[in-house]
Amino acid sequence: MQRSPNDETWTHGGATLSNFSMNRRHFLGSAAAGSLLLASGMQAKAATPLTIGMIYVGPVTDFGWNQAHAVGAAALKALPDVTVVEEENVPETDAVAQSMESMINLDGAKLLFPTSFGYFDPFMKEAAKKHADVEFRHPTSLWNKDTDPVNLGGYFCYLDQGHYVNGVAAGLSTKSNKIGFIAAKPIALVLRNVNAFTLGVKKVNPNAEVRLIITGEWSLPVREAEATNALVDAGCDVIACHVDSPKVIVETAEGRGVKSCGHNADQASLAPKGFITGAELKWGTVYTEYAKLIAAGEKLPNVNEGGYDKDMVASTAFGAGATEAAIAAATKAIEETRSGAPIFVGPLKNNTGKLVIDGTLGLYDGALWGTDYLIEGVVGSIT
Repeated sequence: MQRSPNDETWTHGGATLSNFSMNRRHFLGSAAAGSLLLASGMQAKAATPLTIGMIYVGPVTDFGWNQAHAVGAAALKALPDVTVVEEENVPETDAVAQSMESMINLDGAKLLFPTSFGYFDPFMKEAAKKHADVEFRHPTSLWNKDTDPVNLGGYFCYLDQGHYVNGVAAGLSTKSNKIGFIAAKPIALVLRNVNAFTLGVKKVNPNAEVRLIITGEWSLPVREAEATNALVDAGCDVIACHVDSPKVIVETAEGRGVKSCGHNADQASLAPKGFITGAELKWGTVYTEYAKLIAAGEKLPNVNEGGYDKDMVASTAFGAGATEAAIAAATKAIEETRSGAPIFVGPLKNNTGKLVIDGTLGLYDGALWGTDYLIEGVVGSIT
């Protein structure tokens, strides 16, 4: 990931991400502006052009959640006869309902990806009921076949697999055997990632520990910087995280001379000396697959979940912070996980000594959605 000299665009794998105007209606007000949203390598036109809407809760240049989706949108723009309209910084309020309406009514969007958690209920549900001829898909597993519209659905990238690989690499890149982890909220999805990371660490380095700090919110830059500094002061020489944008954490760790692991998107450029690897969401796999299904006249799945096995999760290229042993072990872990090797192999205890997993849970075992504990090896609490 590189930032361009004009400070307004980033490049990722040859694709360019830009800061979009807050007023998308103004930006899309001319035919010329609309043409700018088409990829330069467009092929011959298909019989039925497709317009796809992308909505982000924050800036697409956040080096995190929103940027990961924008990278996926960039992959869409390379498809023939696909137009992508985008709007960033849309709150989880009626504002998203207005954005969806304008994309449908003014741009003719037939597929919408509103990408923030709070967009789903009630806003996407209500829009799907109103516009039965439009497909709506949300990056979670919230869709319920018994209660929700059939033109609504979810897709989910199992990033715990990427965090497990991060843990393997971190466990073999630490010298102090103290690794820090900064988490946003003590909910099942986040705790699952913390635990998977810790299991990766302990697999290759039983003497290491993971010290956890929970900030309480998805984005608290000041608190995230404070947490990073506190963990470094406590002796941690590797910092990992699960927050919306790891930018502050990775930059702070780099400034303190310690190593880091990424989350959501590619943060390698932020830490040229200490970056190890990162767990990346590959939304582009889903987005391009759905566009091709619609072009072929096929139905979209209402539920679509996967990890390395479905090319929906990736590990960021290894950085200067990764040791040779870490690179070898993490590469092996990626291949094993892609082949279905489980991460949560019991018996496993939580960090208070209680048995929490007796047998073995598969990569997609539903029981993991009920994670309300920290695995043995984590120093910290969820209360």
